[in-house]
Amino acid sequence: MQVANILKLDAVKVIASCTSKKRLFHDLGELAHTCYGLNATEVIDALIEREGLGPTGVGHGIALPHARIPGATKVQGIFLRLEKPLNFDSVDRQPVDLVFCLIAPESAGVDHLKALALVSRTLRDEAICAKLRANSDAATLHTILTAEQSSQAA
Repeated sequence: MQVANILKLDAVKVIASCTSKKRLFHDLGELAHTCYGLNATEVIDALIEREGLGPTGVGHGIALPHARIPGATKVQGIFLRLEKPLNFDSVDRQPVDLVFCLIAPESAGVDHLKALALVSRTLRDEAICAKLRANSDAATLHTILTAEQSSQAA
């Protein structure tokens, strides 16, 4: 599995300002609807419910919100770079500016976990994160995320 398999170009956005985690989940839900045809409300509700189990802010300015959605047919991703970092209740208490959301079918099982591990490994690379933070073009961000991963074992 590679990032290119789960992340469409139009599912990569730069957001100038996001005022709250709930607003961020709303933006993710709308993108899931636009890019993947999923029900935005179901996505938003599932992300909020999952976040209630524990924050998905993993530290170093990175959040990995994820949820299982009845209408999803495969694991799909959305990447947002926030120009203004957002308080996300991360484990290190630092604000988040890189958000990689994963949406999976309810029956995804191992594929959901593999995708989560893949994205986590990718964003653990400080060089990749530095490139992501230095660019504001969605196509460039997509290329960074997908090209870097293709040179690593999945």
